[in-house]
Amino acid sequence: MNEPFAKKLWLDGRIADWAEGAVHLSAHVLHYGSSVFEGIRCYQVRGRPRIFRLREHLERLRVSAAIYRMETGHATDRLAQACRDVVKANNFPACYLRPLVYRGEGAMGVNGLKSKVHTAILAWEWGAYLGPDALEKGVDVGVSSWRRLAPDTMPSQAKAGGNYLSSQLIKMEAVLAGFHEGIALDQYGLVSEGSGENVFTVKDQVLRTPPGGSSILQGVTRDCVIRIARDEGFEVREESFPREALYAADEIFCCGTAAEITPVRSVDRIPIGGGKRGPVTTRVQNRFLGIVHGDLDDKWGWLDREG
Repeated sequence: MNEPFAKKLWLDGRIADWAEGAVHLSAHVLHYGSSVFEGIRCYQVRGRPRIFRLREHLERLRVSAAIYRMETGHATDRLAQACRDVVKANNFPACYLRPLVYRGEGAMGVNGLKSKVHTAILAWEWGAYLGPDALEKGVDVGVSSWRRLAPDTMPSQAKAGGNYLSSQLIKMEAVLAGFHEGIALDQYGLVSEGSGENVFTVKDQVLRTPPGGSSILQGVTRDCVIRIARDEGFEVREESFPREALYAADEIFCCGTAAEITPVRSVDRIPIGGGKRGPVTTRVQNRFLGIVHGDLDDKWGWLDREG
């Protein structure tokens, strides 16, 4: 195990040593990608760890597992406490949590119904996902040659491990081309999302983000942005828009649990808004970070109080 991973994890109902998380080579998940997962940040707030939007993440995990017919046997309340237990067992002031449901050993073949379902929760310390300067200076992105799957092929609303094969192609292509991140289009050639983030544009102080039908994962942080922006008096539209709207935008930012709210300074090497973080992005970002770090009022009750 390499730092910054934790020494303890939660596995099938108990706190366990990290090494106990190994899976057998026959595990269904290794051959067929049969897993669903979540990413949840735990922030240090006035000296104490507070998990961000814990129940919303775990509810999405439950739905993802149900879509793929994986019964965990663990209620949401139990998993919520398990997340708190992992943070406490590792004495983390702040960390990233990864609840994971996966099919393990059992009959080989595409049909996973005979494979045992396991539930685990990992934790590690994770800083800025897109780089240490990303939140302030922004990132360079490129529109990917890889498109998102059509809605009737694989469910984008399930946060499933297999879906992230698409994300890997988008990310690797972007990095090899000299970008921090890639943005994918949907089956109609309209903007979808990044490899692991939702996308917002700002034009004339109106925020736009692709709707659920654009093969996106409807992110928890995306929901935060919509609520914050509207509370700040901005109009937010969930609507489809073409690739060229990215180039014409006054501002663009990506958002996600790992990425938080990250400005985009260029798309396909075309500067956006002068190539720096814009005022609307700054305002929404400051409000979001102020809430999660406990500096501003948590009016929506996003920070877990039971830790």
